[in-house]
Amino acid sequence: MSTSEPKSWTTSRDLLLELPPDRRRRAGIEDAIRSAVRSGRLPAGARLPSTRALAHDLGVSRGTIVDVYAQLAAEGWISGRTGSGTTIATGALQHVPVDAMRPRPQTRWRFDFRPGRPDATSFPRSEWLRALRRALATAPSDAFGYDSTPGLAALRVELAEYLGRARGLRVGADDILVTTGFTQSLALLSRFLGRPARVAMEMPSMSLHRAIVRAAGNEVVPIGVDDDGLRVDELLDAREVAMLVLTPNRQHPTGALLSPARRSAVMAWARRCGAVVVEDDYDGEFRYDRRPIGPLQSLDPDLVIHAGTVAKTLSPGVRLGWLVLPRRHRSAVTRQKELADWQTGVLNQLAFAELLRQGRYDRHVRRMRLAYRRRRDALLDALRARVPAARTEGEAAGLNLVLPVSSATVEASLIAAARRAGIALDGLITGSYYETAGRPGVLIGYAAAPEHAFVRGLEALVEVLASALGPAPVNGPGRNRSR
Repeated sequence: MSTSEPKSWTTSRDLLLELPPDRRRRAGIEDAIRSAVRSGRLPAGARLPSTRALAHDLGVSRGTIVDVYAQLAAEGWISGRTGSGTTIATGALQHVPVDAMRPRPQTRWRFDFRPGRPDATSFPRSEWLRALRRALATAPSDAFGYDSTPGLAALRVELAEYLGRARGLRVGADDILVTTGFTQSLALLSRFLGRPARVAMEMPSMSLHRAIVRAAGNEVVPIGVDDDGLRVDELLDAREVAMLVLTPNRQHPTGALLSPARRSAVMAWARRCGAVVVEDDYDGEFRYDRRPIGPLQSLDPDLVIHAGTVAKTLSPGVRLGWLVLPRRHRSAVTRQKELADWQTGVLNQLAFAELLRQGRYDRHVRRMRLAYRRRRDALLDALRARVPAARTEGEAAGLNLVLPVSSATVEASLIAAARRAGIALDGLITGSYYETAGRPGVLIGYAAAPEHAFVRGLEALVEVLASALGPAPVNGPGRNRSR
């Protein structure tokens, strides 16, 4: 388009119309617009191009488009006023199937106590914006190119320093591959083996993670979990396992800590079998009643792949994660990243690198650790006072605890009662973790509710639990346990 063309042509909106072969016919243009409205592609209120611009784009006279708009307006499809432009009329909605008009509404909970979800309102918007502005002002132009599949060098340098200092990893910048979160990290690892394989996974574990492994053609080998974490005896009995995925520092969702003896046994098994160990460190920053536990990766960086994310510390919406890779796996996993999406978006990488460099990420994590500990304490105090039958597990760290119950029926009735009160809960059997019946229990996440709603939500939750459980013991003698 030449620079001499009228301004109205260059400033108007684009509109793609599916026209019949004889596209100059007025009736064909009218039908194309009606079809776009019926399909939901042009919703009520959508602005249409000016008659001059659409005529230019379609190669017809302006008079033809004026007649098209006049006919559609008469039929109630479009409306327009001088100076306001032409839009799809609200009355046109009667022609459109409801499912095509809008996405399906999501459940709106009064209070969200599902596990593994941080407080979305705690995202440090102002600090993130300042960090992004500083980074954009100084970032080299090549940071916005195609040459950073492993991740921006500036981020990997800062991240290596943080992971070594705060998480105890033995890591250099070249060991890190930046991803869009653990979901992508697991997908890359599920494919890099190069062939369908048997992958051992904890049970319970997230059904989505098991589905990702299976989607790559692999077979999931379920390994049980008890108070000391992964059942290594079951792992030793499994045949031809090529990869093990586990959460050793806080089993998700039970909160169990992998014991020292079992850590040693897992490492010995992996060395003997030549298997890959994937350590998911999903919320390692949040410890309340015990000292931080060193990662498996620090025991043998050549054997363990360490996976991390900012989903719990900053926000799942940031879509940033990382893999710390042994040298022997680096090229194969990086190749899978290239095939998946080539590279992770640079803007979030730049902002996160700046937060790390300035120490603001450390300060944010410390603030949230204190905030979540206070919530955890309030939840435990309320349960002791109002639901004496409750015996919790896994409360020493993380963003949720487990309330064991006597049966799957009790678990289902508790979750149903909470749902009727507008409270979102999850369970070990009726939720999204077990594939087969196992130990029943209710998962109570205390991080997701906004700060201003937490106290009211806690009151509503405790009322439901007290009404359902009463003063009788829930699951035998039990005890409040901190892991």
